[in-house]
Amino acid sequence: MKNHLLKPLFFLIPFFFYHSARAQAVVHSKADSTLNTRAQNVYIELGGPGLLFSANYDTRFSQHRDGLGGRIGLGFIASGGASVVTVPVQLNYLLGKSDKYFEIGLGATYASFNSGSDFLSLNTNPVTANTVLGTMTFGYRYQPVDGGFNFRASFNPIFDSSNFVPYFGLSFGYTF
Repeated sequence: MKNHLLKPLFFLIPFFFYHSARAQAVVHSKADSTLNTRAQNVYIELGGPGLLFSANYDTRFSQHRDGLGGRIGLGFIASGGASVVTVPVQLNYLLGKSDKYFEIGLGATYASFNSGSDFLSLNTNPVTANTVLGTMTFGYRYQPVDGGFNFRASFNPIFDSSNFVPYFGLSFGYTF
């Protein structure tokens, strides 16, 4: 009879020790929990796919800080009656850990150029041109795990059917 009581205890005792040992081994920090949340960024970019100057929003498509994501922006520059409006849209992928990433991206930028009217030459017929340019991104991204200031520096080739122009971008913003 004693033997029948010892067998179930023999199997139950390791079960209790396993759960208590496992509970002590799993410790989560705030950084670990934020690694499993979707990264979102807003930033101002000089150069890059927005051409001259743009304000942008960037997000990941999954609940991670890295991986596949996208960006969309709006750029505007005006000088001497002429203006340029740009809308960069791009798919990108982040490779890295914690807060430092290598970014690769491919997309397009819609650009609208308007010459306005030139008062000095009495040219009152504004010239408007619209185009779509292909864009690529290869760069470094600092994106803090707990949110805060972000930074990007990138090589951004811009191309169309007849041109390929090496270009660069620099951006500063906020990660949340």
